[in-house]
Amino acid sequence: QVQLVESGGGSVQAGGSLSLSCAASGSLFRVNGMGWYRQGPGKQRELVAAISSGGATNYADSVKGRFTVSRDNAKNTVLLQMNGLEPEDTAVYFCYAKIVRIGQINEYDYWGQGTQVTVSS
Repeated sequence: QVQLVESGGGSVQAGGSLSLSCAASGSLFRVNGMGWYRQGPGKQRELVAAISSGGATNYADSVKGRFTVSRDNAKNTVLLQMNGLEPEDTAVYFCYAKIVRIGQINEYDYWGQGTQVTVSS
């Protein structure tokens, strides 16, 4: 059994900041890539930020310079610091992790439950 539990999010005015956290737990053998997707109203789910187990990062062009993804490998946690938020950032944010479970060989994607971020103008 693997769980990803998110915390953070909420409502903020444009220009404000929010932070999201996501912790993986359960029968974890190895946690590889982690990151965040989001899905805005009427939009497809899109990658926001990703971070490898070694710390290499990748960002959507729309959030570069404003969002920062980081992780704590000892705690199997991924964080997303969001600064300079814009109304266009309003979405449900989902964390994900690429995990190899104890006793298994293959890596699978696991997802958090999603957390709402609302930015008002």
